[in-house]
Amino acid sequence: MKAVIPVAGIGKRLRPHTFTVPKALLNVAGKPILGHIIDSLVEMGVEQLIPIIGYKGELIREYMDETYDMPITYVVQEQQKGIAHAVSLTREFADESELIIILGDTIIKTDFAKIPKVGEAVLGIHKVEDPRRFGVCEVENGVITSIVEKPDEPRSNLALIGLYYFKDSRELYEACAEIIEKKITTKGEYQITDALGRMIEGGVQFKPHEIDGWFDCGKVETLLETNRVLLDEMKPNDGREGSIVIQPCYIDKESIIESSIIGPYVTVAKGSEIRHAIVKNSILNEGSRLENVILKESVVGSFAEVKGRSSSLNVSDHSQIDYH
Repeated sequence: MKAVIPVAGIGKRLRPHTFTVPKALLNVAGKPILGHIIDSLVEMGVEQLIPIIGYKGELIREYMDETYDMPITYVVQEQQKGIAHAVSLTREFADESELIIILGDTIIKTDFAKIPKVGEAVLGIHKVEDPRRFGVCEVENGVITSIVEKPDEPRSNLALIGLYYFKDSRELYEACAEIIEKKITTKGEYQITDALGRMIEGGVQFKPHEIDGWFDCGKVETLLETNRVLLDEMKPNDGREGSIVIQPCYIDKESIIESSIIGPYVTVAKGSEIRHAIVKNSILNEGSRLENVILKESVVGSFAEVKGRSSSLNVSDHSQIDYH
């Protein structure tokens, strides 16, 4: 089985962090979003990864090459023309074989090994409060009968959450090619929902796979919420002499904590330094430094420094904030 992972997006809603790092590499509960995704795919039995890179793609490539010892084929999407366009670029490498597609800013907690048993064509779905933000499907007698991208008046609350499985991916690639050839766009992009709709019209039966553990990491608020949920599922991994750690937390072994109170719900990445600080419900990315601060509900970018005040911050990489 092969896996296509679109990670070419700019991540505007996660700025300023995504000015320097692609959103798929932001840390959540001890590893990048992309790491959570790939680890699930490896457990499923995926044998080859096909990431679709674009913005800051060299950082995606560096992370994956250093972390995963398996065949990886990188496909570059030069222009952001939609998911269907991105997927179409992988056709020669996927070889129209068994395929799973999962979006690179979404963490999904499910038994991935069961997905091929649901059907030969499976779409991950989740009930949402505001379906207008998503591709929305209708289900009758256990089969998906229609799909609409971000409808103004949704006919159901079942959202597609960025997971697509195909026992045979040939018809998917043909549908993507068709909408691109005919210049069929929705909201200015070639949408995978339009391609899936063509497949339904052609007789493909999509089975829904309802997923409870779905975490959209597209905004700072949802990033912190995802961090909390995932930390709740983890075993405490570290305490620090001379400091207080209120679990659940993830604290990398290659970090320094002195005379501080950490937690609950804090991720401390590799190389971070925390001195004389109180931190809760926050994510501290690699190499960040805190001193004499009280921090909550914050995301601190890699190698950023924050000193001397009680705050809630969203600080990008290599920033320096020094309160006097």
